[in-house]
Amino acid sequence: MAIAEEEAALIEDSVSDSVDHRGLPAGKSSTGGWRSAWYIIGVEVGERFAYFGIGSNLITYLTGPLGQSTATAAVNVNTWSGTASILPVLGAFIADAYLGRYRTIVVASLIYILGLGLLTLSSILILMGLSEQRQHNRNASAKPFFWVNILFFCSLYLVAIGQGGHKPCVQAFGADQFDVGDPKERISRGSFFNWWFLSLSAGITLSIIVVVYVQDNVNWALGFGIPCLFMVMALALFLFGRKTYRYPRGDREEKNNAFARIGRVFLVAFKNRKLKLTHSGQLEDGSSKKCKGQLEFLAKALLPGEGGLEPCSSRDVEDAMALVRLIPIWITSVVSTIPYAQYATFFTKQGVTVDRKILPGFEIPPASFQALIGLSIFISVPTYERVFLPLARLITKKPSGITMLQRIGAGMVLSSLNMVVAALVEMKRLETAKEHGLVDRPDATIPMSIWWFVPQYLLLGMIDVFSLVGTQEFFYDQVPTELRSIGLALSLSAMGLASFLSGFLITVINWATGKNGGDSWFNTNLNRAHVDYFYWLLAAFTAIGFLAFLLLSRLYVYRRVDQV
Repeated sequence: MAIAEEEAALIEDSVSDSVDHRGLPAGKSSTGGWRSAWYIIGVEVGERFAYFGIGSNLITYLTGPLGQSTATAAVNVNTWSGTASILPVLGAFIADAYLGRYRTIVVASLIYILGLGLLTLSSILILMGLSEQRQHNRNASAKPFFWVNILFFCSLYLVAIGQGGHKPCVQAFGADQFDVGDPKERISRGSFFNWWFLSLSAGITLSIIVVVYVQDNVNWALGFGIPCLFMVMALALFLFGRKTYRYPRGDREEKNNAFARIGRVFLVAFKNRKLKLTHSGQLEDGSSKKCKGQLEFLAKALLPGEGGLEPCSSRDVEDAMALVRLIPIWITSVVSTIPYAQYATFFTKQGVTVDRKILPGFEIPPASFQALIGLSIFISVPTYERVFLPLARLITKKPSGITMLQRIGAGMVLSSLNMVVAALVEMKRLETAKEHGLVDRPDATIPMSIWWFVPQYLLLGMIDVFSLVGTQEFFYDQVPTELRSIGLALSLSAMGLASFLSGFLITVINWATGKNGGDSWFNTNLNRAHVDYFYWLLAAFTAIGFLAFLLLSRLYVYRRVDQV
């Protein structure tokens, strides 16, 4: 009797589909939860510190030591950040199909550290080369040697590759530490996404304040070396928590390739495309009827085909449908995320032209103003958790307060509003430059305080809390369990594709408005540019994307009843 009670206690304490570091069933009392999550949050704080230490001031480095024009530098920043956000799809595929999340994080971290180390080396060589050229040629506009330039960009894209494996797996692995079958842990998992974002924002803000200042006022090599050191410390912290983690069974066992399982659904459905569904005994259960109503084509994979073709299971078909239903939501997310790509490019370049003195004798680097995004997040996340959600639960009578799609939609509205605010501020900046006769003096400081830019940075933090966090939770929750890294990668890839689209728009508009001797919207002399027109265009794009999202979200059916 005592043995039976002990076995029952062990079963009750164990977490389904998870094992500990020895490969044994993971116990709730000894693994996972917030204890493990904080280790994983810590490694993400270090990684975000490193990434933003490189990316937040990259346009200044490209237009400074590398001597690129504003438009070219903006395109290069968008291309790099877009690549860094698209690559998580590949990293997530490798994790979910082959290596598992834990191993992928370790390998990606090592690549990340290698890229940061080479980036630091390249910046040392670039600065030494420029100094030598200027001493011999007395030429202030000297440019770095070709091969050193190549080393810099190769290093930069190594960082993107490392981030591609790191980013989707770390957050998914952190969410894996909470058992969705336990009501308390499920609520904690929802809070995890909010506090995760708040914590990594601390790393981002610290990086923007410290690293950007070092880069602008001390040395670029040291400014790239500090992120490398933080990434080494982040990997050490992650390995330190190894024994406390809950590992999805696929991470410790032979991988069951979900891609092959779900891919077979599309193949069988195609082969059965001429068959009728009405006579199939496979459609008796409620879930299959739901499949039939939503995507009849894929539901045909439930039918036995000609020549003895084995039908797919109801679970496989529903998993395939879940992925297909995400595509329209993903597309609208891409369109509505394009404005987000501007803060590290044009927001920063605009800040260079205005009065940046915040204290007597102290001038803030323009990229450091991005710290306001973190400040906004520090305020928004606790407000969202402690004020907004309780009120929403009272009104909607739902444990989640609002649905994930409603949260994303609110972020889209804020994103469009942010572009309107940014356009109005830029109009004010151009008007001030004209009033003081500074239109043709790009190096002169416009007598307009940088504090005018505060609202658009604060709105970015609010957009993150609603749209970005909501999108990550949505894609993690709505994909099959084995593909949760892919789910998070999809949310990141929306930002990546948005960066590419932003770069494409800049290239096309720069060509169209600058030909025949005209003043481009992105003229290197920002006082003759019209970035405000670009912001108005993005506000319109985002508004259209939101209207499409509103229609699609009404048609969307959640995989879990508690999200309806």
